[in-house]
Amino acid sequence: MKELAVTDGNPAPKGAVCGEVYTPDAIAIRYARWKAIRAPYKGTIVILQGRSEFIEKHFETVDDLIKNGFDVCTFDFRGQGGSARILKDRKRGYVDSFDQYVIDLETVLNEVALPDCRPPYFILGHSTGSLIGLIASPILGNRIQRMVLCAPLIRFGAVPIGQQLTKYLSGFLSVIGLGELYMSGGPNLSRNRRFMGNMLTSDTRRFERTKEFSRQHPELVLGGPTAAWVFAACQAMDRVADPDFIGALHIPTLLVSGGMDRVVSNEATELLGRAMRSGRAVTINGARHELLQERDVYRQQLLAALLTFFPGTQ
Repeated sequence: MKELAVTDGNPAPKGAVCGEVYTPDAIAIRYARWKAIRAPYKGTIVILQGRSEFIEKHFETVDDLIKNGFDVCTFDFRGQGGSARILKDRKRGYVDSFDQYVIDLETVLNEVALPDCRPPYFILGHSTGSLIGLIASPILGNRIQRMVLCAPLIRFGAVPIGQQLTKYLSGFLSVIGLGELYMSGGPNLSRNRRFMGNMLTSDTRRFERTKEFSRQHPELVLGGPTAAWVFAACQAMDRVADPDFIGALHIPTLLVSGGMDRVVSNEATELLGRAMRSGRAVTINGARHELLQERDVYRQQLLAALLTFFPGTQ
């Protein structure tokens, strides 16, 4: 699926150019890009989505960024959104290693962002996308100027059985050939969510907007994470926690947490911010996990931090 999907409550920003590129391992990656609509032009922001997200979920953020002088390039990682699904059951998000996500990012940078979007280049990540940005950071230093990583998946938050046991269980299932099993959530995770008690956002309108979009466009939606995906995520988080790896992170990076986030560990984010030579961690008190889908009182704080951190802005 190359085209962008829309609903009455979630229109696409004007001027989108979308298409597909193929990775070196022959995976079709759907992308979209926009030109800034207001001068002065400040460069390009590459948005890295969270697990199970899709380009359309970030239309509002794209609109904010192009109005502030940035080109925007974003894409669906393999196995989700409109990019190629890895398994026959399209609801099961699957990846063998987060290095494959890095291949997706490099492909889009080389084939779309660098040739067609204006420099300098920045990364805006959310959750899993933030973890991928960190994993890719050591090889991006000559292309990416700065990164803002929201709610980074550095360590799981509210996991009933704990991080280590989750890693061992998902790894065991993967080794014995059951990596395609759901670890949680099942195939209809988004359809079954209710606003009351959700850990993602305190904004009713944005929560319902995403839910209604998912109802109208189920082809873009994923179910819960599979064992293979969870194990790959745990391995990636272990890599980021390694002191030698942290020492190789040189891109100036702002790590932004939601004070009420229970999906990822804010403590791990704060520790990483202190350990990075060019990193800093800040917290938006009261916000939940999906900072870009939060209430305006929280979301505007994130946008203000982003527009201050990325060079060329006031």
